[in-house]
Amino acid sequence: MAISVKLDRVLLDRGMSLTELSERVGVTIANLSILKTSKAKAIRFSTLEAICKELNCQPGDILFYGDGETAAE
Repeated sequence: MAISVKLDRVLLDRGMSLTELSERVGVTIANLSILKTSKAKAIRFSTLEAICKELNCQPGDILFYGDGETAAE
């Protein structure tokens, strides 16, 4: 079991690109890409807060605990 990220799904639902999110939250595209692919080892609460603010979502909309293969819908 692992914590996985479904940022790509939330971005798609909001019609926002990774580039646009990067500009809005002040995080590099490379770092957001690492997060999006579930390769990040950690995330600062301030970064998570900024992402949630821009995407108008909750942390649980982006992060989930599971087998790392499929996102719970």
